[in-house]
Amino acid sequence: MNIQSSRKESRGFTLVEMMVVVVVIGILAAVIIPQFVNTTQDAKISAAKGHVTELESAVDRFYVHMDRYPTAEEGLKVLVEAPANDEGKKWRGPYIKQLRNDPWGNAYQYAVPGTHHTSSYDIWSRGADGADGGEGENADVGNW
Repeated sequence: MNIQSSRKESRGFTLVEMMVVVVVIGILAAVIIPQFVNTTQDAKISAAKGHVTELESAVDRFYVHMDRYPTAEEGLKVLVEAPANDEGKKWRGPYIKQLRNDPWGNAYQYAVPGTHHTSSYDIWSRGADGADGGEGENADVGNW
């Protein structure tokens, strides 16, 4: 009897039990992983909105000091580097520490006069697809 009782104590999992556990883990992963993917995209969109607001504030400070908005040729780069002409004497920047890309790795866009703000400027990220327009995660994130 000692041999039989020791065999019963060392009994492992059956193949069916292991398959049930694998199926349950697969179902949980199928439900949970898409939620994390959407959370990542939401975080990128929120970060882009924050960056656009920061850039908008910097452009407004530039306007106060220079009595004009950055030109289309200068773009947002003038927020970190003084203009080359004599106006550089009025420049009190840098207005931001560094000009960074949007969360998808693309440069932020700047237009003056803007399409949405015809009396001032537009600043926007082109979204996940890197192209103007789009819907969902590909939608533009701008100051409008």
